[in-house]
Amino acid sequence: MKHTTHEVTPDTEERAILVSLVTQQLKREDLYDPDYSLAELIRLAETASVEVLGTITQNKEYADSKWFIGKGKAEELKQAIEETGANTAIFDQELSGAQVRNLEQFLDVKIIDRTQLILDIFAGRAKTREGIIQVELAQLSYLLPRLSGHGKNLSRLGGGIGTRGPGETKLETDRRHIRDRISELKRQLVEVTRHRTLHRERRKKTGVFQVALVGYTNAGKSTLLRELTEADVYVENQLFATLDPTSRQLKLPGGTEIILTDTVGFIQNLPHDLVAAFRATLEEVNEADLVLHVVDSSTSMMPVQMKVVDEVLEELGAHGKERITIFNKIDMCTPEQVEMLTTEGEFLRISAYREADQTRVLEALEKHQMGGSRTFRIPADKGDVISLLYRVGEVLENEVDGDDMLFKVRLNNKEYDKLGYLLAAYDAAGQQEHGGETSEHV
Repeated sequence: MKHTTHEVTPDTEERAILVSLVTQQLKREDLYDPDYSLAELIRLAETASVEVLGTITQNKEYADSKWFIGKGKAEELKQAIEETGANTAIFDQELSGAQVRNLEQFLDVKIIDRTQLILDIFAGRAKTREGIIQVELAQLSYLLPRLSGHGKNLSRLGGGIGTRGPGETKLETDRRHIRDRISELKRQLVEVTRHRTLHRERRKKTGVFQVALVGYTNAGKSTLLRELTEADVYVENQLFATLDPTSRQLKLPGGTEIILTDTVGFIQNLPHDLVAAFRATLEEVNEADLVLHVVDSSTSMMPVQMKVVDEVLEELGAHGKERITIFNKIDMCTPEQVEMLTTEGEFLRISAYREADQTRVLEALEKHQMGGSRTFRIPADKGDVISLLYRVGEVLENEVDGDDMLFKVRLNNKEYDKLGYLLAAYDAAGQQEHGGETSEHV
């Protein structure tokens, strides 16, 4: 699949100074690491085709209501902009409309905050109708309360980050127009969501086992999907390489098929408007029978990234879902680091590119799909009941015992939930057991 990036010409190329304000409140937050957050902002800027010319950090008890950063630091930023020829300042935290307006007037450059930068990247990555609608809705919801602070941004020649949108539509500054547009987008999204819901219902009726891939952006979800299913998904070492969810059929070693869905990657401080707009898409996670949490085990920020994913799943109401944690990229770790990769519950340590590791993932998925094994005693003349056994699972063993047949069956959980009551009378009491090995802790 060809990946489209923003075109940058010499006249419109964006050159930015990145600014981070570290307040006392941020320092008290468990997940916040100012150096990591700023490094991530640099990667976000580069993903948006921005040339990063420098960074400025300030430690301050609290944000300035007028300038966000202190007046002295604003003077320092202005000098850096003049010295480097930057035409944009990107802030690592969210700014109010008044702060944007004041900074624009003082610095005479475009002012962008972290939320707007992420929304802009999403605007360039959305390809499906649903994704385009969701991103534009999030952009407008973000813009509306800040309209008075972005007038200059919207009128600057050349467009660029902060003004890009689906179809390169130029946002009008009229509040009524934007509110009308938001209402129209919500109406369209309801219709698209209705189709998605119908599609989900059809999948449910077929009884197909559904697995959702979730994880921090750039953890390797799309790589794992491509390697397991040979899907033609875009894979690149960058933030938000894929945006729209991709579902593919996956054949398990036993011959049964499941649906594997790759969802949008999460990120620290994921904009609330974006989570709200993408709720219909992210709810694929809620509909899944199993969640694969893919983790980049090579990064020092792994605990923070895992925590961010947990928080977003909790916000979506999917925190209690059955889950396997996939510690990916172990080929980039030392043996000692690999041994330290543990967590509560079921987990695997893999490299998505290793065929042996792919097989282990498939086997783990099959265990969850098929569940445990159970033994049934069925009269030999009950052909319809015997036939039913083959529908609810995989017959592992069968033998004749007088006038009866004994079947050891590894159950398909979804099928047995629907039809198991028809087999209850034939369950060989006391012979229930769990198939295969226990959850693998490598």
